[in-house]
Amino acid sequence: MKRILFIALVCLCTFAASAQVKKGTVLAPKLQSLYDKADQAKPVKKSKKPVIGITTTLKGNSLSVGYDCPQSVKMAGGIPYLIPSTDDPALIEEIVSRLDAVLVTGGPDVDPAYYGAERHEFLGEVNDARDIFEFLLIKKAIEHKLPVFGICRGLQIINVAMGGTLYQDIPSDFPESELKHRQMDDSRTPAHIINILPNSLTAELFGTTELGVNSRHHQCIKDVAPGLRVTAWSPDGVPESLEGYPDYPIYALQSHPEIFVAKNGDMVAKRFFDLLIEKASKSKKRK
Repeated sequence: MKRILFIALVCLCTFAASAQVKKGTVLAPKLQSLYDKADQAKPVKKSKKPVIGITTTLKGNSLSVGYDCPQSVKMAGGIPYLIPSTDDPALIEEIVSRLDAVLVTGGPDVDPAYYGAERHEFLGEVNDARDIFEFLLIKKAIEHKLPVFGICRGLQIINVAMGGTLYQDIPSDFPESELKHRQMDDSRTPAHIINILPNSLTAELFGTTELGVNSRHHQCIKDVAPGLRVTAWSPDGVPESLEGYPDYPIYALQSHPEIFVAKNGDMVAKRFFDLLIEKASKSKKRK
């Protein structure tokens, strides 16, 4: 027994020694400066910040997501967690059980097969791996009663996940519209205004019934899913916000508030992420 305890102690000491740079080792100034900065960080026993799962895109052998969403979550006081794209329901269940909210990000078009429609001639790029991943994720998140927020494609796939449909190409389906729903610049400036339903969550959140937004999409909601409602529209009738309250903790925007927040420091757009963190914090307390 003493020999076993001795071996265990040696292993523990060896591990502790290997976990830090050996005393007396001379490091390059740049590396030493980095380590000094890391040493100043105070250990957190149990963080009060909510963990926000952010969806990613799997393309080839690469996982990707724009930097603006994680940065906006961080700026609002949350811990961004990039969820690896997977078609494994058991793994998604494990991941969701550790999250406090889910943010479904922008990306490629949703395959119309998932809402029972034929492919439009102007359907853009689709990514089946991402569709499968996000449908499973949204289903599991709703089952766990987690707040589910969406941006652009996120709004669209949430609607489809719950039984709604989409217009596959706005220029084809809204031929009389002169609005540019797909900005070709960096989207730091508003592309058009949206008209917000009074007394809605969107109106309460932004404190107005008219708001300038950016726009980077060519698909939009057609039939709204049961349990959800549209609360804002562009002047040509394109849905711009989606709410699930009070029945579902779901909220989504067709625009990209993360660009205004991360690149412009826009405090009005940041309210979207403030709400996300508020709902996620309440979700965390319920666990």
